[in-house]
Amino acid sequence: MKNILIVGGSSGIGKASVELLSKNNKVWATYNSHPIESTENSSFHPLNVMDETIDVSFLPEQIDGIVYCPGAINLKPFARIKAADFMADYELQVLGAIKIIQAVLPKMKNSASASIVLFSTVAVQAGFNFHSIVSASKGAIEGLTRALSAELAPKIRVNCIAPSITDTALAANLLNTAEKIEANAQRHPLKKIGKAEDIANAVAFLISEQSAWMTGQIVKIDGGMSVIK
Repeated sequence: MKNILIVGGSSGIGKASVELLSKNNKVWATYNSHPIESTENSSFHPLNVMDETIDVSFLPEQIDGIVYCPGAINLKPFARIKAADFMADYELQVLGAIKIIQAVLPKMKNSASASIVLFSTVAVQAGFNFHSIVSASKGAIEGLTRALSAELAPKIRVNCIAPSITDTALAANLLNTAEKIEANAQRHPLKKIGKAEDIANAVAFLISEQSAWMTGQIVKIDGGMSVIK
């Protein structure tokens, strides 16, 4: 049974990952503002990744996996974006991940085989209108994934999942009518919207020993959008 930290485990992909991984692992999950009751194999702890100092004293001495889920989807025309908008998004999506990994790294080094899972987006490689904020941050995450996978090998693997739009609270404004759901579904070769469980299954694979020969990879879980035209 592995010890897994899931940052942002109170909703969406993070919550689905907690539910799936806690079946066979011990999960420590964090929330920012909405407390969640602990279960037999999962416990929830308050943590704000925007804090200057990250307190991980609630974790055991050995951590075998980190899943970093906090994110944002800020879609704006480029001409209307302020530098502060880019910086706020970068602080949440990139610096937050960096601070968590740095804080937990000593505990990961106690594991014989550890794994880190980060998140990008299909928009980084595909290129979409109004996605410059999120694409800039997630592009940095893809670069971080490759750099850390080299630096932390061979004991710690680092991989990244790049989803397309997924039916979670984070994407609620894009999927809040039947018409929007259908329009977004039709943009994908598989003609449907991804579910949080679809991504959680990939998380579970990348955390497990089934992916023991994978590191530095950007795994596209996007209904075929990135490769099929």
